[in-house]
Amino acid sequence: MSTTNAFLEGLFSLHNRVALVTGASSGIGRAIAVGLAKAGAHVALQGRSQERLHETAHQIEKANGSASLFPADLADETACRHIVEEVVGRCGHIDILINNAGINRRNPMACATPHEFEEVMAVNLKAPFLLSQAAYPFLKASGNGKVVLVGSITSVWGLGGVGVYGMSKAALLQLTRTLAVEWARDNIQVNCLIPGFILTPLTEESIWGDQKRRRWLTERIPMGRPGQPEELVGAVVYLCSPASSYTTGQAFVVDGGFLAGGWWDNGEETRENDP
Repeated sequence: MSTTNAFLEGLFSLHNRVALVTGASSGIGRAIAVGLAKAGAHVALQGRSQERLHETAHQIEKANGSASLFPADLADETACRHIVEEVVGRCGHIDILINNAGINRRNPMACATPHEFEEVMAVNLKAPFLLSQAAYPFLKASGNGKVVLVGSITSVWGLGGVGVYGMSKAALLQLTRTLAVEWARDNIQVNCLIPGFILTPLTEESIWGDQKRRRWLTERIPMGRPGQPEELVGAVVYLCSPASSYTTGQAFVVDGGFLAGGWWDNGEETRENDP
């Protein structure tokens, strides 16, 4: 192994680490799970559909990685606590927790129901809180625990029609900061991944399949396109690796430049003040 490869291996390797990834049955969660496995971690896969978890595990096996399946419904408070016990019982320990699972209910705030509020908060906020709490002693025992909470562009930016979802994701960012402060002395780093507008099976129809929405977004994303789930993997591997040993409490944005807030008219006409 060359000196360069050895250096990078030391910084980013996840060998002998166990990572619990929630919402690993598709989209962003699946991409993260496969990416962590490729970096050397054994990945514990949570999702509601055992069939789709098997599909994720198959992708991991094709990449010469290893995974275990833990189907569970995170809307169930008891399941949140039991899954951590099951992972430790079968895998021996937990070093990394990726709180990725989430649901959305599209409704203007004036029409959102208490049931929708409770439904979204149970999965998007309460479950990450309970899972983090249950995993804490094992992350502490790890000596270098890592927690990544997967937020959203709506963690920091208002978007009409998905207000309850946005509230849950904004609260995740505050949960990240609080856990980071409280657990820093235990050498547990806690960070929040903020994906931009990513093309997934769920957003393909609801966002990108709508030509008006697609045009509006692509005109405002400096890179001019949606992100792919795999484009989040590098950031997550960093946040889970020794390379991020002094990075905690941060909102780690991967959005193609959307939140930079700029506007570039890429038309043919050149104005006098153009550089």
